[in-house]
This record gives sequence, C-alpha cells and structure tokens, in this order.
Amino acid sequence: MRPRALLPLSLVLLTGCPKGEDPAALLAGARQRLAARDTRLTSYVLEGSAQEGEQTMRFQFAWRAPQKMLGTLGAPLQRTWAWDGTRLVERDDATRAFYTYQDDLTPERRVGALTALFNPFAPEGFRAPLLPGEGVSARRATHALAPEAVELTVRPPGSDVEVTYVLRWPAMDFLAKRMRSGADTSEVRVEAEHCEPALSLCVPRTLTQWAGGQRVAQTVLTRTELNPPLPAETFTLTPPAGYTVGQKTFAGEQTP
Repeated sequence: MRPRALLPLSLVLLTGCPKGEDPAALLAGARQRLAARDTRLTSYVLEGSAQEGEQTMRFQFAWRAPQKMLGTLGAPLQRTWAWDGTRLVERDDATRAFYTYQDDLTPERRVGALTALFNPFAPEGFRAPLLPGEGVSARRATHALAPEAVELTVRPPGSDVEVTYVLRWPAMDFLAKRMRSGADTSEVRVEAEHCEPALSLCVPRTLTQWAGGQRVAQTVLTRTELNPPLPAETFTLTPPAGYTVGQKTFAGEQTP
C-alpha cells in the first residue's frame, strides 16, 4: 500500500482575476513565490499513517536538501530505504536482509527511479508542485482554509489531462489538487494543517483522497518537524548483525 498522503474541503471559486490584473503576471508571481517557499524548507521529518480501504500502513520519512531521503514502512512490511546522495540501500527487517542497489542509470532515469520510490512517503504540500514551462494558467480563487487563494492549472497541449493546484495566497501553502482525465476526476484535499509562523508557511497534517465523489484514502501525520538538523549519517545505513547481504537493481532484480 502506498503511504502517499492525499486530499480538501469544498471549494468556493472566484472566476477570473480581479479587474485589471494580468493573468500572466499572476502566474509569474506565483512561480516566484513557490521558489521562495522552497528555499525556506530545507529539511523535514514526518511520521504518520495512510489508510486505503481496510488497510492501514504506518510510515516515517526524513528529507534533507538537496536530495537525501530515508523512508520506512511499518508492519507487516517493516522495510527501510535510504538514499544518501550517491547510494541507495534497502533494509528488510521482516526477512532480515540488506541490499545495496546497483546504479548504472543515466542521471535522468535515476531521478525518475528515486522519485517513484520515495514520492509515496512525501505527502502533497511539502515541496512545490512541478510546473512545466508552458501549458500553465493562473487565476484567483477562495478556499475554506484561505480567503485568498490562487489556482494553477496545468493542461499540456494536445492532452485531455488537466491538473489544478489550489494554493493559499501569498504564502503558496498547498490546499488541494484536482485531476481530470476525460470523464474521470479525483482530488486531494487538505483537512487540517501544521503551521510554522517562524517559516511563514503551513503544511498538511490530514489529507484525504477522493475519486468520483467518494473518499478512497486518508493520510494523517502524527509528527511533523520542519527544518530539523539532520546530519549526513541519518541517511547512511549499514547491515545489522545477522542480516544477509545482497544486491538489487533499480528494476527490482536481486542477487545473493
């Protein structure tokens, strides 16, 4: 089960921009504010649980800029992955095994593989959404958690897929993510937040995920630490005594 946090309350939208406001200028301002927000958040530690249907999975996650990550899944998997910036390892506590991943990927494919592995540990709202250079529009909005908000809609040319991020203005805190592909719709909603006045930002504490108007998943964070000191050794794992040692590839094959 993926511990991906997911999605907000009902939205009250304002169409268009205030009279005289240039949508292009609004988008440029939103991009600048998202970049500035990212610079204020340099590390975090999360702990919580993700529920999907009848299944609940506890997880922990630590991240430090620019790209150090440590993710742990609780029982029944009892497994930890760590990327220290150069090496990916996996500790499987259920089978008492320790694996080092062979890395022969191009930088682009490596980023994709690490993103696929660690993204489920990091709920929406902790890092800025990745916006392409084109196909993005902006407009003012309101939200139950923010009297002033902005909607950023990504609609790639020639695609019927549309993704809309709802963010508090001007702090750019994540509030919702709506997705549409043809007639299919889904949404991630922030239900409760954790705020750090010293950093001038809020992050999700409870998120729900919806599909076709039905709630399908929920993520609740019971521990949130923003910008804690995380030494490099936090992300370096070694085989515990008594564990078998082997290798894996990023494609999933393993050798003794």
